[in-house]
Amino acid sequence: MSGSRAELLRLALEVAEVAGAFVRDERPDDLQPSGTKTSDTDVLTVMDTRAEALIVGAIMAARPHDGVLGEEDGLRPGDSGLTWVIDPIDGTVNYLYGVGPYAVSVAVVEGQPDPAEWVQVAGCVYDPVADRRYYASAGDGAFRDGVALPGPRPVELGQALIGTGFGYLPGRRRRQAQVLTRLLPRVRDIRRIGCASLDLCYVAAGLLDGYYERGLNPWDHAAAGLIARESGARVSGPRNRLPGAEMVVAADPFLHAHLVELLAEADAFGDD
Repeated sequence: MSGSRAELLRLALEVAEVAGAFVRDERPDDLQPSGTKTSDTDVLTVMDTRAEALIVGAIMAARPHDGVLGEEDGLRPGDSGLTWVIDPIDGTVNYLYGVGPYAVSVAVVEGQPDPAEWVQVAGCVYDPVADRRYYASAGDGAFRDGVALPGPRPVELGQALIGTGFGYLPGRRRRQAQVLTRLLPRVRDIRRIGCASLDLCYVAAGLLDGYYERGLNPWDHAAAGLIARESGARVSGPRNRLPGAEMVVAADPFLHAHLVELLAEADAFGDD
């Protein structure tokens, strides 16, 4: 691996903060969708594209041999063995409407930029609205603005505050709503924040007891999954497989086992 974990994390923090300040401070008052992603409700804004170009430019200036996988422009291969996995605005709909949190996520992984194959090295999730930086490097713990994150609590399922999110395709949304009706009576409550990377960071910070979501892309959890894991959370896919598009589940190891079992009972891991 070219570059120390500390150097890579420092770059992740720098570019995430610069891009976050850009999308926060330059957000147009009359921001309008410029296109769509997977459906008419998943908007692609001009700011997404501009923020990603800003991040990629900064990374390439510092590390021209690394690869980049971005939400907007896809994969740009490198030859260093490292790939930066970036989400310029996670929580695009929140950002578009000016409601709720959004984040910039920047991670660097070793190997293929695929959750089934990668080794997460370092990552930062920056919340520009609250001006908070969540970050971690492999084996070094997880932090928020210099303070170690406590990780999630080992609570009983019935006392657990659980975060989740919904996809944009109608069929998946119907299925996720059905799963939700099975879970809601069995937990303390459900939160739908609208930003997957911050959901995982909130688990790391002990603000949520657990989190699950189906249909996440690699950039949604490349940084935040590492942060949650380094805080002490267990992060997995269904039935203890690796996290990925099929499902991401994060919680204290005690709660994680019960949450995965409940999700299986609710048929959350079946086809959409």
